[in-house]
Amino acid sequence: MYPKLSDLINDLFGTHINLPIMSYGFFVALAFLVGAWLLYLELKRKEQQGLIHSTTKKVVEGKPASVSELLLNFIIVFLLVFKLAAAFTDYDHFANNPQEFLFSSEGSFWAGFVAALFYTVYVWYDKNKHKLSKPIEKKVVIHAQDQTWPIVFIAAVFGIIGAKIFDQFENWQAFLADPWGSLFSFSGLTFYGGLIFAAIAVIWYGEKHKISWKPLADSFAPGLAIAYGIGRIGCQVAGDGDWGIVNTLAKPHWMEFLPDWLWSYNYPHNIINEGIPIPGCMGQHCMQLPHGVFPTPVYETLMMIIIFAILWSIRKKIKTPGVLFSIYLIFNGIERFFIEHIRVNNTYDIFGHHITQAELISPVLVLIGIVGWVVLEKRKEKVA
Repeated sequence: MYPKLSDLINDLFGTHINLPIMSYGFFVALAFLVGAWLLYLELKRKEQQGLIHSTTKKVVEGKPASVSELLLNFIIVFLLVFKLAAAFTDYDHFANNPQEFLFSSEGSFWAGFVAALFYTVYVWYDKNKHKLSKPIEKKVVIHAQDQTWPIVFIAAVFGIIGAKIFDQFENWQAFLADPWGSLFSFSGLTFYGGLIFAAIAVIWYGEKHKISWKPLADSFAPGLAIAYGIGRIGCQVAGDGDWGIVNTLAKPHWMEFLPDWLWSYNYPHNIINEGIPIPGCMGQHCMQLPHGVFPTPVYETLMMIIIFAILWSIRKKIKTPGVLFSIYLIFNGIERFFIEHIRVNNTYDIFGHHITQAELISPVLVLIGIVGWVVLEKRKEKVA
């Protein structure tokens, strides 16, 4: 496993670099970028079809910089340089444990203060230079695809909040033992919590900016599928504990052509240091599982690639807004329900049955998807 991106680069090319980029974080960022790009393409296409309309926004030109604007710029630049300067002067700490470094009080006050002061003065000077005796109010056209990054930002923020909240419910005892550490850890994200919170926030934002939720949800569907798959690559590469149960079964003969690790894997050098010591290993991550387990992140990535390919291929053929997202919910729910049977997860004891959080939510999503598909199609028939 490669906890950091530089671990992978060093193994491939025989180098000895030390980058402050965690593998899981890298693939999560890549997932957001790919999802955002696909969302951009779909929003643009749907506006051309007339399913989503552009909006106008009033902007005022020629105003001097306000106190709140100057203060906000000062705070942002101060925080950035405060951490960046310390990252250069204490690079080893930053590179070896970026999470701990970012949440620590370590930083350079004077570097941050001087940089923030100079930048704030520059903003004031630039605004004052273009100041008009009478500010002009203009209307600017905002196309649907221009909303891509605000939408993705809102989805990311509320998605992470929802994922952390649902993870605390799933790991309640660990949360009680260390509330602060659990909440601000980069690990422990529950997908369905993120999906639910992000969906609510994005629908609110869309309605506020006159983007109907049904074509907006459809625009998200293919990107959500492939982004989830890319995120699972990060789980596999880092070895973050999102793996399967112990696999003691012999590999079937018809799978002999596949590498053994696709059937059973012990995740050496995993980032959470789970398992037993690796003989002769020196360093931060020298543990491996005592028994091979199902590499479920790989299976989920492959299934999500297939689901993405299906959604992408049928997106232009479906004429009823909201149906494509309904199909996504059905596929996602089925995929997650079945993978839960071979994944390691905390369970709830419900009437003597040990059920995971995802096993409770995934059937509901399938049901919502089926009902949504049927209702949307029937409503369209009535209107026609």
